[in-house]
Amino acid sequence: MAHVHRDFKKSLQLALVITALFFIIELVGGLISGSLALVSDAGHMFSDVLALLLSLGAITLAARLPTRERTYGFMRAEIFAAFLNSLLLIAVSVLILWEAYQRLLDPAPIQSGLMGFIAVLGLIANIAVALLLHGSHNLNVRSAFLHVIGDVVSSVAVIAAAVWIAFTGQVIVDPLLSGFIAVLIIVSAARILRETIEILLQFTPRSVDFDAVIADISSVGGVAGVHHVHIWSLSSEIHVLDAHIYSCEQDMAKIAEMKREIKQRLEKYHIHHSTLEFECEECAGCEIVEPVNRHRE
Repeated sequence: MAHVHRDFKKSLQLALVITALFFIIELVGGLISGSLALVSDAGHMFSDVLALLLSLGAITLAARLPTRERTYGFMRAEIFAAFLNSLLLIAVSVLILWEAYQRLLDPAPIQSGLMGFIAVLGLIANIAVALLLHGSHNLNVRSAFLHVIGDVVSSVAVIAAAVWIAFTGQVIVDPLLSGFIAVLIIVSAARILRETIEILLQFTPRSVDFDAVIADISSVGGVAGVHHVHIWSLSSEIHVLDAHIYSCEQDMAKIAEMKREIKQRLEKYHIHHSTLEFECEECAGCEIVEPVNRHRE
């Protein structure tokens, strides 16, 4: 496992250097050429830089052991950083939308040749980064890979806009495209923001069917009921469960076997950290949780 993490870390480090370099190139090129679409694409690439930093930071922090003061380690640092970064991306995108609106009212001249040249360089960089990250099963790396794929599409659109301006002289396509890219960034950032808020507020993970978990636990031999069930995410990859198990079983060996069976069943929901408290009497005021036939959105 350590070897796999080292390979991912090297790929992420190289991808981060390439992306950060071409973010600067696109930003400067967009300012010089006057292309707001290129600046917007640089903003999209900046979101890739943040995604790569988060992925790299998550792998690095995961290797640090918990301490007495930080019993969970630094797992939530990834989520908190994602929360702040998504807010920043939304703020930047709103500014781009405002500038695009101003450009629509008062179109500015654009150096389409320089715009297209920089966009081609950005496209090459994005393809190189996508190849570095392709094939990973790590959730963080896959998330960063999807960010880069989105930027590949964005770069192609900027190149098309540069060609259009070069042949028609219609510079209005630049603010229109920049506004479209800004909306894409807002949608992507809003999705990340929603997911981080759900984790910080300890909502049940969207990938976990609460009722299916209850049904699986309840069907274990010897389990008479389940209550005080809490399922949440410590980070984007680590799900945790606490539950009280009501059982009349008195044999400690059989209780240990029931616990092993429950933990094994929880693994298919990617719940690898669970605390199960067995009780021979129901808690006062507790209601046994029964599985409900419903579909999660």
